[in-house]
Amino acid sequence: MELRQLRYFVAVAEELHFGRAAARLRIAGPSLSQQIKALERDLGVRLFDRDRRSVALTPSGQALLPQARALLGQADELRRSAAGLAATEPVRLGYVSWLPPDLATRVSGVAQLHVDAWVMPSHTQAGRVADGSIDLAVCWVRADDLAAHALEARLIGADRLFAISTMSSTGSSTGGGPSAVPAKDTVVLVDADTATWDSWNRWAEEFARDTGARVVRIDDGGITGQAFFDHVRRLRRPVVNSPKGQTAPVPPDLLQRPVIDPAPYWTWALVFRRDETREAVRAAVEALTRDVGGLGLSADAVWLPVGDPFRATR
Repeated sequence: MELRQLRYFVAVAEELHFGRAAARLRIAGPSLSQQIKALERDLGVRLFDRDRRSVALTPSGQALLPQARALLGQADELRRSAAGLAATEPVRLGYVSWLPPDLATRVSGVAQLHVDAWVMPSHTQAGRVADGSIDLAVCWVRADDLAAHALEARLIGADRLFAISTMSSTGSSTGGGPSAVPAKDTVVLVDADTATWDSWNRWAEEFARDTGARVVRIDDGGITGQAFFDHVRRLRRPVVNSPKGQTAPVPPDLLQRPVIDPAPYWTWALVFRRDETREAVRAAVEALTRDVGGLGLSADAVWLPVGDPFRATR
């Protein structure tokens, strides 16, 4: 039994509707249902009577609800006490290209978070956490990276990747917008500069092996930027966009298209040392990843690499 599951139980009990509770918790409905079932198994009682039209607390659920609220209240008080101790300690955070937009709000009153100005590749940031140069990093990691460096990871974000296509190589959907493109019909770029693009190259090559997408090897750093768009024009096939290019404006002669069968995702992990003992760092980890949820990764049509530590959430 986890505090997270008790929080889910209280939310469903208050909403008496799994969809509303899932929206409130910012997690997927199927994931919420699975967690409630897991809690019921751990407790050995049924908490809800549910059918397609209604949800109601069982007598056991009604009896346990006040105790669950009390436990969560005690846990929140413990966090507040720890936060008071930890808030004066600086915590150093490195990142690659993405941070939660509400980063400052999440850690307010919990820790003095210092965002490192050096934007570096994922494998470099993970290495910096391991050697103590920084305390935390938001990056992409594989399970073998975590084991090799004695690190732990919590899910903090996920990007659904899309393809960029020329106008002549796309159709229109029934809604009039760009049509979706099957993964097998896409291209992934792999760059010769492994010092910069090691993580992306590993992700792209495994995606190609699993889906039949075509690998095109480049040596100009064109995974992002204007060079990427030039490759799209030259290849005249939909090219999967990297997470570093997710927010870049698409030129007017090109189109953004969803990728399906399967839909590729890139996960962002909050990485920290397995033997970390500083209360400030542990408090920052809890604050940054609390109630993040599954971020849509549990859907059947999602693709993640075999070594992704969050693939098990599917």
